[in-house]
Formats: sequence, structure tokens, C-alpha cells
Amino acid sequence: MSQTAEPELHYLEFYEDFLAKVRLLSRKISGGDWQPEFIIGVGRGGLVPAVFISHQLELPMLSIDHSAKVPGFADELLRKVAGMSAEGRRLLFVDDINDSGGTIEYIRNLLGNSGCEPDNLRFAVLINNTRSKAVAELYVDEIDRDQDKRWFVFPWEAVGTKDAIVDEARSVPERLG
Repeated sequence: MSQTAEPELHYLEFYEDFLAKVRLLSRKISGGDWQPEFIIGVGRGGLVPAVFISHQLELPMLSIDHSAKVPGFADELLRKVAGMSAEGRRLLFVDDINDSGGTIEYIRNLLGNSGCEPDNLRFAVLINNTRSKAVAELYVDEIDRDQDKRWFVFPWEAVGTKDAIVDEARSVPERLG
């Protein structure tokens, strides 16, 4: 895709659809063998679904703002979370989409290097890319990024300007084709 080509924006803006996805993901979580003790929202995109899932499952929620890319900020919190995991706490990280896998891979690596117990860690997303380099154990919808080049615009992003959404989509051209 050229820098000037318009990305295919796919708005997921209907509250009822979002709520249905969150409820389905919550049922998958609560119906599984592995039960979390904490929900951890990965900022920015995972914070809204994490809040809903936290309420749905009546579990406490923590948040990690990985997206701001403020040096050391998220890493310090992730090291504390790794300590919780090492003490036996089961942690479910929630994000909106597992696209390239970069966020999940980064978090798993940092946690692993900080003493995290891998059996106490899972990831849940609303949309999972089958081509991702990282695994999200729980998800609602699945796409194949080689075939599906849509840029998903979640309800909390839809309030932004179209220019800002297009700029963000263009910032990762390898996802758009």
C-alpha cells in the first residue's frame, strides 16, 4: 500500500456488538480450566474491554499503559506484575487486537526476564490475527492478516478524527498490505 492510498477503515462502533463480544470473551474466560485472579488492561486499546470484563467476572483490574511508549513507565509496572505472578497470582492481560503480536511478545519477554511464572499468565483479545507472531490464548473473532487488510476502529477510537485514525493506520503499513 502506498503512503497516499486510503486504508480500509472498518468501524466497530455499535455498543451492542462490542458488549456481545465482551460477554462472549467473559464466558470463555469463566468457562475455562484456567481462572485469572486479576484482569490487566493493556493501554490504550485493551483498557475499555478490560474494565467490562473485570466487572463481568467480578475480578480486580490493573492497567498497564504500554502504548504511550514512555520510557520505563510500563516496564516498571510490568516488573511488579511479574512479581505477583511469581507469588502464584494468575494474571489475564486484555487487549483489543492481537495483530502483529508485538505488544504481547514485548510483555511476555519483559515478564519472563523479570521472574514471571509463565503458567500464571494468559492473554485475551477481541480480535486475533492467525498470522501473529504471539499467542493470545482467548479471543472472540479471528482474522488472517494476509487476507484481511481492514484497519479496525474500535468504539473508543471512533471518537477521534478520521485524519488521526488514518495516520495511525499508515504508521504500520505492513499490516495494511
